[in-house]
Amino acid sequence: MIVDDLDKNILEELLKNSKRSYRQLADKLEIAPGTVLKRIKEMESNGIIKGYSILVDHSKMGSQIVALIEIISSGGKLEEMGKKLSKLPNIYGVYETTGSPDVIIIGRFRDTDELGKFARYLLGLPSVSRTNTHVVLNTVKEDSRSLI
Repeated sequence: MIVDDLDKNILEELLKNSKRSYRQLADKLEIAPGTVLKRIKEMESNGIIKGYSILVDHSKMGSQIVALIEIISSGGKLEEMGKKLSKLPNIYGVYETTGSPDVIIIGRFRDTDELGKFARYLLGLPSVSRTNTHVVLNTVKEDSRSLI
């Protein structure tokens, strides 16, 4: 599927507020509601739209610490380790990288005790040789909705 400007405009509007009706989107974009429906269904079936979500203020939910954790692996079980880490509830990003480190994960933690326990858990995994943890002091920008 080739994504054209109209598809991008629909995606931008959905990213702003995915709760709007097809009619509301059509009115905003000055196109027919049927066109909006057809384009959205096509993007869903082609995997461009993977799902719908909400934005949560994690600090108000008790996750005060954001950590970026670099992992140096051992034993070549990178894919297996990535799958295991991606299933953990407080981890929201798992990235295999070039160079060193092998993997970078991003997670949210209630406090330093929870982060410390998680760091010890990581070091106990047979596929983890070493970690390096960075605690975020201030979030300047965090919004994947601007990636279109």
